[in-house]
Amino acid sequence: MPGLSPSNPAAKIRVLIVDDSAAVRQALADIISSTPDLEVMATASDPYVAVERMRHQVPDVIFLDVEMPRMDGLTFLRKIMSQRPIPVVICSSLTEEGSDTLVQALEAGAVDVITKPRYDTAHALAESQMRICDVARAAAHSRIGNRRRPAPPVKAEAKLSADAILPAMAPVRANGVLTDRIICIGASTGGTEALRQLLGELPADSPGIVIVQHMPEKFTAAFARRLDSLCAISVKEAAHGDAVVAGQALIAPGNRHMLLERVGKHYRVTIKDGPHVSRHRPSVDVLFRSAAQSAGANATGVLLTGMGDDGAHGLLEMRTAGALTIAQDEASCVVFGMPKEAIALGGVQRVLPLDRIADDIINGTRPRSAAGAA
Repeated sequence: MPGLSPSNPAAKIRVLIVDDSAAVRQALADIISSTPDLEVMATASDPYVAVERMRHQVPDVIFLDVEMPRMDGLTFLRKIMSQRPIPVVICSSLTEEGSDTLVQALEAGAVDVITKPRYDTAHALAESQMRICDVARAAAHSRIGNRRRPAPPVKAEAKLSADAILPAMAPVRANGVLTDRIICIGASTGGTEALRQLLGELPADSPGIVIVQHMPEKFTAAFARRLDSLCAISVKEAAHGDAVVAGQALIAPGNRHMLLERVGKHYRVTIKDGPHVSRHRPSVDVLFRSAAQSAGANATGVLLTGMGDDGAHGLLEMRTAGALTIAQDEASCVVFGMPKEAIALGGVQRVLPLDRIADDIINGTRPRSAAGAA
């Protein structure tokens, strides 16, 4: 069959678009077709039409709406995952009401969630185009069943570093525990399920946790509520000025950066607007740099599954500042992109399978006599 395959990694990524809105189908098709490495295999107005399209050719990625006539997207997703797993990206309107359904879709096997294209301003359109194309590539390289293709190397393309939000400074070096211990986690494609497993394995008295998961705005609150119902620790979407306290995880709100700030021996988070950093907002690099500057050796940095290199430079800064740094290993990643780049930069001390990271975090956040020792 022509198209994407392990033996043909240079082939275009074929996308099937399933949405009952003709305008949305056309908008997505225009965006995807404008990129040389992506192509629209077909479009469909509902899952039944999609099945007919797939009889002739199997897509590499499906962009799927949730609310459709005859069969809803969540039901179709579950059928796909039970019969022939294919990477599915949920494409939804930006509403609070639908956010819980999108969390269910991620638990059912969707690899990512995006919002439908915005055309209100040229800037909004450019951001939609970047996000849609990046997610399509990440989904195509994700581990779904036995189907996986190695993530391509990060291209030298124009993108902003953490300097756009937080200037670089000399790293903090701290001997002994001068402030609260803190855990910083970054994740992208596949991260929602990785976080569910990791946080679920942490005890209720864990040090304070701050998290950047690449996810659109309005969806992070529902994701935090779901994790809160499953974990011994409490989990909430971060608000500006929230204190970072033991037994609680704060998740950066979608479409806004989150920074760590030290206040005496304690921490709080700052939520701020700004440009995309490493092609993301929120950016893991921004969080990790702020942790290097504010917490130094009293922090632990963890980089989980995801496409691209967001977090790689920030994790190196954390290690330079004396923090313990951990990356998820290739075998347990949905996409081995971000951890791979961090390892290549020398920012990682320990490479671990997902099911061993919680124990390492717990051990690593106990007082250390030699801060920053590998």
